[in-house]
Amino acid sequence: MKLPSLATVLACVSAATATILENGRPRVTDFPNTKVDLTTGDYETYGADAPEISYKGRWDSKKISWWAAPGIKFGFTGQTVAVTFGPHTISGTLVAYRIAGLDWMHTNVTAGATHLFVSPATPGIGLAGPVSPVTFEMRVTNWAYGVQVDSVHVAAGQRLVGIPDYPRRVEFIGDSLSAGMYATYEALAGFAYGVGAGLGDTEYSITAYPGICVADQECWGNPRGQSYQWFYTSDTGGRAAEVWGGTCRAYAPPEQQQQWTDLAYSNRSMAPDHQGPEMMASGTGRLTAACTDDPEPWDFSRNPPADLVVINLGTNDANAANSVSKAAYVQHYKKLIQGIHGKWPKAQVIIMQMWQGFFQDGNTYGQHTDLRDEVYSVYEYFNSEEYLSSPTTWDAVTNTTGKACGPAKPFVHFFNTTGILQHNDIGGQWHPTDVGQIKVASHLIQYITLKLGWPLFATGPE
Repeated sequence: MKLPSLATVLACVSAATATILENGRPRVTDFPNTKVDLTTGDYETYGADAPEISYKGRWDSKKISWWAAPGIKFGFTGQTVAVTFGPHTISGTLVAYRIAGLDWMHTNVTAGATHLFVSPATPGIGLAGPVSPVTFEMRVTNWAYGVQVDSVHVAAGQRLVGIPDYPRRVEFIGDSLSAGMYATYEALAGFAYGVGAGLGDTEYSITAYPGICVADQECWGNPRGQSYQWFYTSDTGGRAAEVWGGTCRAYAPPEQQQQWTDLAYSNRSMAPDHQGPEMMASGTGRLTAACTDDPEPWDFSRNPPADLVVINLGTNDANAANSVSKAAYVQHYKKLIQGIHGKWPKAQVIIMQMWQGFFQDGNTYGQHTDLRDEVYSVYEYFNSEEYLSSPTTWDAVTNTTGKACGPAKPFVHFFNTTGILQHNDIGGQWHPTDVGQIKVASHLIQYITLKLGWPLFATGPE
């Protein structure tokens, strides 16, 4: 038997590793250009307010997307779908889209342009079922980037079809961990998406933004915390300040501005240049002098109440750079849950123990457990007779506390993440790898099925 030479082996290894594989297939990094000239086709056009279009996540009255993984979904007839994006779209935003239950595809979209997502050449478009009418879904992958929907187009003589919402609803509230920061497809590779989509037949919304604290104070350039911002449509990024205001910042030195931008863009090659001193950090990576304070409160009546809320907050509160005391962390965590209970009295709430990274302990590794006791104390408070007998509610928009209509049954649950992740599940940027995100999602899904008795319905589509 003739053995291959070392040079041959190394050559084979080099050739094999030249292409990055994803699930055994080459990973796509140059996404197709879907931009088209609308005047060259014959379309039926629907405005952004068309009732057939279902908006997922948080979108404001201008039909601008916010937070992580916002999207649209509708049914359609024919074999054509195009979307025109408004001027508030950040050019270059990566969106994922798909038809029916087939795999996600990706493309970068442009402000003021029309993009053809579905055509007779789209794989699977000619298949008759079982999903009928065929559905179209689009999700924004990044939190700092966003899109504005101007109009939707189908082929001439065809139409949009409204699709009923799924019967279950989950809301995720978090920071960069829930937003999927540094994951391959960002929000669509994070554990929150993995749970929301993995449950199947479930509406999900991810109200998460990198760097944000639960305490209502500035953290890593975010001017407000989730105990306040969750009540509003827009997030805490500079893009929101440009559109609605409310995130004015004083001058910061260049190194601080760089930290803000690093949080906004997990892919540094896509982050635009900085411009101008003594301005306000912008979600586009540029700076603007405009500053008002009139963000839209979120209209909680737009959708049915959430059945489940999952919270993962505290990583940024625990960082000494943000100077959040343990007492303030607990206080604002309680206010957030009081706010949730005020808006959705029947919702179950899962609060997650954070994974604060790992450290080498001699010849092995250990896990940081910052604020674990504080998170657990919040769980204990909401399960105490003191609270359940006379529940307090909170509204950040009106800055008022109130009392619920009557006593409550226990609704807050503690999800212990100890032992789910190991040290190599955390990547070089201190966030979970894709594998780490999947591990958290898998364990959390099983916790939900055991705790709430929810069956799983995702039996094929990703």
